[in-house]
Amino acid sequence: MASNKLVTLIAAVLILLPAMAMAKDIVVGDDSGWKLNFDYQAWAKDKVFQVGDTLVFKYKPPTHNVYKVDGAGFKDCTKPAANEALTSGNDKVELKAAGKKWYICGVSDHCDQGMKLTLNVTEKSSAARGIIFPRSQVFGVAIFAIVAIVM
Repeated sequence: MASNKLVTLIAAVLILLPAMAMAKDIVVGDDSGWKLNFDYQAWAKDKVFQVGDTLVFKYKPPTHNVYKVDGAGFKDCTKPAANEALTSGNDKVELKAAGKKWYICGVSDHCDQGMKLTLNVTEKSSAARGIIFPRSQVFGVAIFAIVAIVM
């Protein structure tokens, strides 16, 4: 019986560790956060953004906000409808698809002052793609493993 629990635990760890290690939370601007007078293009230049990663925009509301825009909105600093703004100060944006992504601050003229970010999201490598699971599946496997160990 104990060996079954050990096998279940090992299997759960083997499934969970690669999935958790692959997707990551990326704080935009690192310790600086989402603010004026920061070069987000230089910050993003050498970073790798992959499908499954989560961008975290940290700032003090209502000083700033975050809008996801298209290329034209980025270039012209055109914000969408106000109800599309992220305003929590700890906004999380999961990168669900590969391709170019654009974000701006819609407060006052912050975007025109350079408070905007563009980045390119890539697919996971084919080797990693086979072992990545949605967070809900990872959670389900974790619960299953805990129940199996306890029983």
